[in-house]
Amino acid sequence: MKLIDRYVGGQLLVTFSLAVSVLSVVLVLGNVFKQLLDLLVKNDTPIEVVLSFLSYILPFSLAFTIPWAFLTTVLLVFGRLSADHELTAFRASGVSIPRLCYTVFLLAVACVATCFYINIDVAPRAQAKMKEALYNVAVSNPLAMFGADRVIDEFPNKKIFVGSNKGPELHDLLVYQITEDNLLMKVIFARRGLLETDQASKQLLLHIYDATYEARDDDDQENLLKIKQGITMKESTMAISLEELHEKYRSHNLAGLTSQALLDKANENEREAHMTEKQRIEDSSATLTEINKRYSFSLAALCFALVGVPLAITAHRKETSIGFLISLCVALVYYFFIIIANTVREKPQWHPAELVWVPNILCVIFGGWLFYRMSRR
Repeated sequence: MKLIDRYVGGQLLVTFSLAVSVLSVVLVLGNVFKQLLDLLVKNDTPIEVVLSFLSYILPFSLAFTIPWAFLTTVLLVFGRLSADHELTAFRASGVSIPRLCYTVFLLAVACVATCFYINIDVAPRAQAKMKEALYNVAVSNPLAMFGADRVIDEFPNKKIFVGSNKGPELHDLLVYQITEDNLLMKVIFARRGLLETDQASKQLLLHIYDATYEARDDDDQENLLKIKQGITMKESTMAISLEELHEKYRSHNLAGLTSQALLDKANENEREAHMTEKQRIEDSSATLTEINKRYSFSLAALCFALVGVPLAITAHRKETSIGFLISLCVALVYYFFIIIANTVREKPQWHPAELVWVPNILCVIFGGWLFYRMSRR
């Protein structure tokens, strides 16, 4: 039996290592780095900043790629064992499928422990450092935040679109000023703008020229008849606080808080006097959802093991493309619930904290049923 365990375990470890590397580099890191290309490369950001971003993104990506890579590994290895009739030989020798899965579940437990450590401690710290690095880029090189043909929404209560830029000179600007409740208060269109950094007061100064704007009435915001339209201005300066930007990165980044910090935040929400009852409920729901998501997501590899083994044996195919396609379908269904829960995390009526556990429950039920069917053959 030890020989069989070493044989199966060796194939699992080799395939798993390769799958983690490929998924991390090609799918996750490549996609995220593409989104940051304008910020990191086209704006003369130093190479050490680029490398630091990669080091921060890697722990966060592993929380996703380790379970998916493990599912792919199980499907590929057991699909090949089934297609080559090695499973039939094992059964003929008196080795049952559950006993053959000993190394699978042992590796699954190791993946769960690793993901638990990453989700609880490593990934949040990496997220916080990445947000801090973004803030440092904004302070040292503010122009890097203002890429051409994109919406800049990093600044609190503002969304800025830049048509094109030539150094610090910006062209075809659209500036949206919104309230905390996402009420659009003012829209400014400017032919030209100039960006300047005021290090002493920790502000970005956006000088706008040849602009027109529309604005709601400050005293009667809901009355659309009082909207001021077609107002022109030759020159104006908009001050953007970098301290507010830093505070936004810190306070709105639940993913950047450790689990202990999240628990402390959940307790603090109950004592926050300045928050309305609605804000307190929404913030508490988001915090609890983030906590439950980390614990639930850490169990993904074990749940995938329950589903992956019978699916691979049933599929009876050793082609890599088939195994990867099945793993992609299962992973998409699993991550769909996580994405939905994260989207509605501030809506307690949707029970997002419970919703993050649904994919694990479904995997256990479906995997148990598949194992039962397989044992009845």
